Amino acid sequence: MRSLLLATMLLVPQFALAADPPARTHVITLDDYFTLGTMTQCETSPDGRFAVYQELRWEGQSEGRNADLWLVDLTTGPPRRLTFGKTGEQSPTWSPDSRFIYYSAGAKRGGETTAPYNGKQQVWRIGVDGGEPFAVTRLDDNVGSFLLSDDAAFLYYTQASEQTDDDWKSLRSSHKSLQYGHGVTKFTQVWRLDLTTWRAEKVIDDRRVVTDMALSPDGKRMAMLTVPDDELIHKEGWSRLDVCELASRKIAIVTPDGWRKNHPSPYGWLDGVQWSGDSQAIAFTVSFDGYPARILLAEASAGGCALNQLPDTPLVSIHANTLRWKPGTRDLCFLADERARQRLFSLTNCQGGKFEELKTLTPGDVFVSSYDWSKDGATLAAVVSTPGHMEDLYTSSPTKPWSRMTNVNPQVDTWKLPQLQLVQWQAPDGVEVEGVLELPPDYKPGQKVPLVLEIHGGPTGSSPYRLMYWIYGRTLLPAKGYAVFCPNYRGSTGYGDKFLEQLIGRENDIEVADILSGVDALVERGIADPDKLGVSGWSNGGYLTNCLIARTQRFKAASSGAGVFDFALQWGIEDTPGHVINFATGQPWEKPEEYQRGSPLFAADKITTPTLIHVGAGDERVPAAHSRMLYRTLRFYRNVPTELVIYPGEGHGLTKYNHRKAKMEWDLAWYDKYILGKTGEKPAQP
Repeated sequence: MRSLLLATMLLVPQFALAADPPARTHVITLDDYFTLGTMTQCETSPDGRFAVYQELRWEGQSEGRNADLWLVDLTTGPPRRLTFGKTGEQSPTWSPDSRFIYYSAGAKRGGETTAPYNGKQQVWRIGVDGGEPFAVTRLDDNVGSFLLSDDAAFLYYTQASEQTDDDWKSLRSSHKSLQYGHGVTKFTQVWRLDLTTWRAEKVIDDRRVVTDMALSPDGKRMAMLTVPDDELIHKEGWSRLDVCELASRKIAIVTPDGWRKNHPSPYGWLDGVQWSGDSQAIAFTVSFDGYPARILLAEASAGGCALNQLPDTPLVSIHANTLRWKPGTRDLCFLADERARQRLFSLTNCQGGKFEELKTLTPGDVFVSSYDWSKDGATLAAVVSTPGHMEDLYTSSPTKPWSRMTNVNPQVDTWKLPQLQLVQWQAPDGVEVEGVLELPPDYKPGQKVPLVLEIHGGPTGSSPYRLMYWIYGRTLLPAKGYAVFCPNYRGSTGYGDKFLEQLIGRENDIEVADILSGVDALVERGIADPDKLGVSGWSNGGYLTNCLIARTQRFKAASSGAGVFDFALQWGIEDTPGHVINFATGQPWEKPEEYQRGSPLFAADKITTPTLIHVGAGDERVPAAHSRMLYRTLRFYRNVPTELVIYPGEGHGLTKYNHRKAKMEWDLAWYDKYILGKTGEKPAQP
C-alpha cells in the first residue's frame, strides 16, 4: 500500500531575498505591466554548473513579446544574456558535455531568402561563453520539434509533409487556395541528422501527426504521441502512444483500441512523454476537461510492454507536460496544484504500475512553473514565484540550500504591492470554498472598497496564490483602489478530485453558487462595498461572467472576455468539443435540457448589467460568434449599455502589446464609469 502522506524535503526552501529590499514608494501604473520580463523553460546543465532559461520581454507597441536565452552560473551568478534579436529562441537543450545549448529559432537577416537566415525555424547551437550562434539545420522549410541524442551524435527533428488523400483528391489539389474541413493533412516526418557526417535521413514517416516525442537514453527507440490528423479535435480521444525501433524502423502501438474504456471520459488527450533513465519505462499523462489528469507508465516486460495507470493522487492536481524522471532513480517528478499553490512533487520508485510515496519537493507558499535536474540528480533549478515576488530562478543542492539566482524584475522591488491573502467561505451546500483576495496596498481593516470578481478559466484550472500582474485585473486594480477577488469555485484544480468532479453536469449552477456566496462573505466581513461590485473573466471566466449577470443584477459592471453564451453553439464550433460533452454529460441531442440549462442565453432577459465584451477575431476555442450574440442581445434587444471589442489577428488569448493595453484601458474606464460613477466617455445607444 502506498502512503498518501505528503513528505517534504529536508531542506525547506527559503524563497526570499538575502538583502533588505528598497522602500516601496512607486504607485503601479498600467504601463508598468509592459516593463515586466517573464521567465520560462529553465534547463539545468548536465554537470549542474549552469542553468539556461527563456526570458520574454515586450518589443514595441505593435508587437508581442520576444524570447531570448539567458545563462546563469549556479555557483556565482549573475545571469548573462546569450541571444539577441527578434528570432524567438525556444526549447533550449544542453549538450551532454555542458558546453553548448541547442535551441530553435527563426532568424531573418537582410533580404536573404535562403536558409538559415530566411526566417524559417531552424535548430541552432551556442556555447556557454556566447558568441555567434551556429545553424545546425539549414532547411528550406520550418523545423518542428527536435531532440539531441544522449551522446550528441545525432539530432532528431520533425518536418511537416502536406498530403491530400481521399475521394476528392483531384478537386482539392486543383483548388489548393481554398480551405477544407478535412482531406488535407500535414503529417509529421522524423529526420535524423548525423552531427559528424552532417548527412540527414528520414527515419519515420507513418502518416501520423506527432504531437510529442522522446528518444530513449540508449538511443534505440523513439516514443511518440500521435494523432491521425493535424486538427486539434483529433487530440481528444484519438491520440495514442507509439514506439519506433530505430534500427528496424518498426512501430508498435502501445495504446491499442479500447485502452480508454476505463477512463472517466473518452475525450482525453496525451502529453508529456518521458523515458526513464534506464530506457525501460515511458511516462505520459492523459488529461481531461472536468476530470483529474492521470499518469500512465508503459514498462518493458517479458511479454513486450505493460501499460499501467499509476494510482491516483487525489490530494493534488497534476499538470500535463511537466513530467521528468529524477536522474539515477525511478522517481517521477511533476508540477501539481495544491490549494492555490503550484508545487513540485515526486512519486518515488515507480515500477510495476505502482509507486511508494508522494513527496512534496517545494513546500510553502510557492508557485513553481519550470524545473530541471542535473545529470546526477544533485542540483535542481526551478522558476519560482511567491505572494511577495514574481518569478525568478532558484537552485538547490545537497550542500547548498535554496538560493535565489536572478532578479529579473528589479523595478518591482519599489512597487507598492497589493495585499494578498487566501480567504475561505462556506457554499450553500456546506462545502468549504477558497479564493485569492487582493486588496489595495494601503488598505486598512474595516474599510469597504469596490470589488471586482476575476474568475479563472478552464474551468479545470485555478487562481494561484502568488504575485502576478496580468491583463485581467490582478495587481493593477488594487493600485486603483479596487479589491480583486479570485474564487476557486467547484471544478477548480488543487482541492481534491471530488471538488473538481462535482462540476460535471452542474455548470451554471454549483460554481455560480460558490462564487456568489464568496461575494456575500466578503460583504458580510466588511471588505466589499455591496453597491460597488464588478465581475470579469476570460474564457470559462467569461462564460461565468455571462452566467452571473444573467443570474443577478447586483453587479454594476461586467467585462466578459471570450465567453460562451450558448452551449449548443459551442459544441458545434469550438476546436475541442469534448469539453462541452463532458460537462453536459452527453451530446446536444442526448441532453438538450443540460445544454439549455448551461447556456446564459436562455436567461438573457434578466441581464441589466453594463457589459464590456472582448474577443479575438480568430478565436477557435470560444469563437467570436458567442460575443457577437451576447452583444446583439444586450444592445438591440435588452437596451443594456454594452461595447464589443474585437481584436484582429488574435486567437483565444491576446498576444500583442497594443491589444493588451487596449483591453486594460477599456476595463479601467468601464469600471470607473459604472462601478465608481465617474464621468467619462458615454457609449452610444441604439
